[in-house]
Amino acid sequence: MPKSVSCTMKKEVTISVVVTFAFLSLGFLMLHYDLVGYGFTFFALLPFILGYLLGNQVVKKWSLIGIIFTFILFIVLLLLGGLEGMVCVLLALPPILISFAVGAFIRYLFRGWKQQKEDENLLKSSILPLLLFAFLGIFEKWWRHDPQQYVEVRSEIRLPYSSMQVYDVIKSVDTLIADKPWLMQLDLPVPRKCVLEEEKVGGLRTCYFDGGNIVERITELEPGKVLDMDVIDYQLTGRKWLGFRKAKYLFEELPDGGCKMTRITGYTSVLYPRIYWEPLERMGIEQEHAYVFDNLQRDLKNRYE
Repeated sequence: MPKSVSCTMKKEVTISVVVTFAFLSLGFLMLHYDLVGYGFTFFALLPFILGYLLGNQVVKKWSLIGIIFTFILFIVLLLLGGLEGMVCVLLALPPILISFAVGAFIRYLFRGWKQQKEDENLLKSSILPLLLFAFLGIFEKWWRHDPQQYVEVRSEIRLPYSSMQVYDVIKSVDTLIADKPWLMQLDLPVPRKCVLEEEKVGGLRTCYFDGGNIVERITELEPGKVLDMDVIDYQLTGRKWLGFRKAKYLFEELPDGGCKMTRITGYTSVLYPRIYWEPLERMGIEQEHAYVFDNLQRDLKNRYE
């Protein structure tokens, strides 16, 4: 390989890596320290600006390799550091990659407007867009002020057991064993057991997960009819954007002697746009419910049959 070609290749890779890593690092640091929110600025504007800056680079083989390598390295660092989970990263990738591609495509279309050595000016020209992102990110967070959205997810199951039998089994679970839905197979928190300390209003119930726990306080209790709890503490790796608020079980006797149990999870989320994130959040919580339901059916069968 000629020396000039080798130097050009190294330069392309270096510039792509430096610019990409600088943008991703700044974005995540501002997110981590609560300077920007999980909204349009982070998921759309930041990757769009990055794509626009690197629009002429992505058509170059070695530059594209550098960009891809940096994206992968950054994701690996987040996962190894426990700052985010695999599910969070995978769900965030579509809007980020689409915004990056749109920015790169627009820049590529306008590539003939400026006759200059862009590689030499790219690092300098990145400073203003970085500052623009920081300013707009802080402004968006201030403008939204309190962006949390409260959502409730309801799931129902019909069981051939009495309401009291179902209540007695679900109130405290020694070991949860069931087939994991696909999101749990990635890294959605897997519940392991739930321990009821005191069966009364004000009593605590702690559910233990892989990588954390959720502590609930009973606010309403009528055995065989309702078990309503407020979440008073939760520790789950890399999920600052999601806030658990309520866990509720409703039990209804059916004419055939069975029971319909309704599981309600109340949570808050700071992820925007809601049209993209809420269906994904609901899907994750519904899979958690399904896992608990499958285990409940197994426990009922083992105890009463």
